Amino acid sequence: MPFGSGWASLTGMKTSSDLVGHVAATTGLTPAEAARVIGDVVAYFALPVEDVVRRRHAELKTHGAKNPEIFARIAAELEHRVVAAPRLSERQLRRMIYG
Repeated sequence: MPFGSGWASLTGMKTSSDLVGHVAATTGLTPAEAARVIGDVVAYFALPVEDVVRRRHAELKTHGAKNPEIFARIAAELEHRVVAAPRLSERQLRRMIYG
């Protein structure tokens, strides 16, 4: 798949050969591999907050964490995303998961 044919249209971003070149040069990846990695990262950070909350809740539940710990951890993680999500209360997080 050529760079830009999938992830750029998904996120509405314009492709950047400079970024692909930089990632390829600094990592030893081929340009195609670098483009795929960039696409994966962009898609990861393009997920809606609700999807991130649901996914992380399920992951942490699987490892035996309890809701109070999970909600605190998710709230902290959301603050450190590249584009930080708005501060969410435990109630807001709970509603995203359970409706």
